[in-house]
Amino acid sequence: MTDVTDGVLHTLFHSDQGGHEQVVVCQDRASGLKAVIALHSTALGPALGGTRFYPYASEEAAVADALNLSRGMSYKNAMAGLGHGGGKAVIIGDPALIKSEELLLAYGRFVASLGGRYVTACDVGTYVADMDVVARECRWTTGRSPENGGAGDSSVLTAYGVFQGMRASAQHLWGDPTLRGRKVGVAGVGKVGHHLVEHLLSDGAEVIVTDVREESVRRVTNPHPEVTVAVDTDALIRTEGLDIYAPCALGGALDDASVAALTARVVCGAANNQLAHPGVEKDLADRSVLYAPDYVVNAGGVIQVADELQGFDFDRCKAKASKIFDTTLAIFARAKADGIPPAAAADRIAEQRMAEAARR
Repeated sequence: MTDVTDGVLHTLFHSDQGGHEQVVVCQDRASGLKAVIALHSTALGPALGGTRFYPYASEEAAVADALNLSRGMSYKNAMAGLGHGGGKAVIIGDPALIKSEELLLAYGRFVASLGGRYVTACDVGTYVADMDVVARECRWTTGRSPENGGAGDSSVLTAYGVFQGMRASAQHLWGDPTLRGRKVGVAGVGKVGHHLVEHLLSDGAEVIVTDVREESVRRVTNPHPEVTVAVDTDALIRTEGLDIYAPCALGGALDDASVAALTARVVCGAANNQLAHPGVEKDLADRSVLYAPDYVVNAGGVIQVADELQGFDFDRCKAKASKIFDTTLAIFARAKADGIPPAAAADRIAEQRMAEAARR
């Protein structure tokens, strides 16, 4: 007999991962679709968050990821000042093997069945072309191509927002909002990371990159031979003289081992859920490493897709994403005033905004 204390319902109703308003498990046998849609909060408005398509090791791992990611979206959207709550969806499977038009259309029907409580977009494993297909069945779809009334690739402004977070970190720590002369290590140069590298080079930074995909590294180094390549993330974080570490791949990049080995003074990257477990933020602070909360600095993408719902304007979005600089500085100031790590300060501000909205 299964121990119910280890089950999904126990996670939803009793654990720190819980507190979600709604979790929908979706299956379409004809297309092979298996998906989980998690709505953490709609206090600030309809839940907004991307769809991740990933070959999870188990269904339990997929559910856990949906819960963590959707919770993070509530905080991200609150800190970005958007009129949206947090949601996220995961499609279980290898997109290279099972992604099809039939599957995406089936997924769109499931999102549409929520009647606007959840607005979806791109994430790991899903792209603009995929959202164009989903949108054929669901009008609550963002991240579509410009030809289909959308804003296109949200990774452009995601990278720009992370760059603003880096500038704020430099301002707070070194008194100057420039990366000129700073050594920055970027782990993951895929959809977001390669755009971030362009910003860093334009600002005069010395850049080191690593990625498990050689083609991603070549896309950076071919036009920019001055960029150094580390053999892996472990080597990158141990680089002597590293000023800033930017995790831009999957979550959990900051764990006990990586924090202990880290040479950088600042961590500021695009990856979601960078802290592997509670307490890592304190470990970073104890080592005098300034952590720019991931969901604050990587909000440029969600700012872009949210704007799509009212008729996309790139300049308006970029202006909003530029404010990530001020938001990050405000979090550092709150952290100093309250004597807590920046991650805890950001959580407090976001939770206050959600609580005030829920009371209205």
